[in-house]
Amino acid sequence: MFTILGAVSDLIVATLAAAGLYGLFALVTVANFGIPPIPSEVVLPLAGFLIASGTFPLAGTVGVALIAGLLGSYAGYAVGRWGRERITGLGLGHLRLEPRQLERVDRYFAQHGESTVGLLRLVPVLRAYISFPAGTARMDPVRFGIFSFLGSVPYTLALIYAGIVLKSDWPVVSKYFAILNIPALILIALALAYLVLLVLGVVSPGWPPHRARPPPTGSDAPSTRSPPSS
Repeated sequence: MFTILGAVSDLIVATLAAAGLYGLFALVTVANFGIPPIPSEVVLPLAGFLIASGTFPLAGTVGVALIAGLLGSYAGYAVGRWGRERITGLGLGHLRLEPRQLERVDRYFAQHGESTVGLLRLVPVLRAYISFPAGTARMDPVRFGIFSFLGSVPYTLALIYAGIVLKSDWPVVSKYFAILNIPALILIALALAYLVLLVLGVVSPGWPPHRARPPPTGSDAPSTRSPPSS
């Protein structure tokens, strides 16, 4: 039975088998840059499984994973920082980023940037995308790297350790891919539907989704005329 997670797993295994630690470096970099569908949650346990089977060295695998993760994070940070001035006012349909929203991001990262980056490195999926707003908010690159690394260390070690513990039980895990396939397809469909509704202006950005208010027209529009002088 074809499953999304199973297909991704097969691709990752083939890459690791063919390219070794170089393949691991490339996969972890891509995963931390946020390019789907290469999640760290699949790459790193598979690397741990290869450690348990004697294919990969423990120290080399951990070192490569941490360095590649930091490189991928900085790649996302650089894209966010480079694109800051270029994304203002750009968008598709009703989905646009305004200067006032950028100012809100700046204020948030000025106050909570370090803790946000460090903590979200422990959260699946979100950990790969926090680099972009951090770069857009022009967070200090050194502090960004430090807190990205600190948050990534326990997460990386935990996933690699999980793969080591699984060892020969990995085929059992593949059976759960079939169970998770339906929720994965549902989430993808919901995400695409949400983006389409945003572009069409049916819902407003934010969570939970809510219907967008139509712009005022005619008599509902605020008057711009000055009051008559006495």
